[in-house]
Amino acid sequence: MSRKLLFIINPKAGKKLGPSLLPLIEQKLKGKLDYEVSLWSNINEFNLISEKLFKEKFTDAIAVGGDGTVNIVAKTILGSNLKLGIIPAGSGNGLARSLGLPMNTSKALDKILEGKTHVIDSGTVNGNPFFCTSGVGFDAHIGNLFATSVKRGLKSYVKIIWKEFSSYKPKTYLLKYDNVTVEKTAFLITVGNAGQYGNDFYIAPGAKMNDGLFHVSVLKPFKFRQMFGLLIKVLNKKADKSKLIDTFTCKELTIKRNEKDVIHFDGEPAMSDETVVFKMNPMSLKAITGEKFRDA
Repeated sequence: MSRKLLFIINPKAGKKLGPSLLPLIEQKLKGKLDYEVSLWSNINEFNLISEKLFKEKFTDAIAVGGDGTVNIVAKTILGSNLKLGIIPAGSGNGLARSLGLPMNTSKALDKILEGKTHVIDSGTVNGNPFFCTSGVGFDAHIGNLFATSVKRGLKSYVKIIWKEFSSYKPKTYLLKYDNVTVEKTAFLITVGNAGQYGNDFYIAPGAKMNDGLFHVSVLKPFKFRQMFGLLIKVLNKKADKSKLIDTFTCKELTIKRNEKDVIHFDGEPAMSDETVVFKMNPMSLKAITGEKFRDA
């Protein structure tokens, strides 16, 4: 079956990549693959793009943007025969990195042209699909603040973390998974389908995207002086070796907390009830991958 690609571009990503994006797509793909380009700026426009994807029998949905754009495109084609491709243009690019794709636009297009594909798992948190990480606590709190920040990028993200770190208080959670019920006081709890948040910050380095399991990391309360040692482990893919982090695997997890609060899914924040339910959806998304993709 011949391939037919729809490039779905977040206009903000288009500005970041510059005016060379569309000519580069034409240069790489013209005469080789059938393709079209669609831009969207709000969810109503995206609904029309979603209809187009299925009615006009595209085979590949290529998300051009950050993790938010990628999440929207991926959940639209979840469980279908369409393949997800990514041209990363965000702050963290968590899914693109986890799929082993290059951060360079031209090289990412080469991988799309090659079309090497794996089927990967996904998860849901209170019904919201996610593909890399989800969770509660400090990272969800930061994601919520970052979503309303005028300035984007890693520098802005780090500034928000630095500002909020000293005032954030760990919270107590009741965790239920398999036949276990346990209460934990935690700075954050991350449920990983993939190992990283983005920017190669590996909170769950043991995670694989097609093993049918969540890799859960519970970060205990810690002192400021311990932060730098923890950061080194996260950057060196050794977070699971830290004494500050408890880890376990499961297919479903329920977290109960004392009040409504923020959750995040692939960095996107949302307010949620006291009870947060995570469910694994094995082998549910076809995705174009690079050489560095970590197979189960």
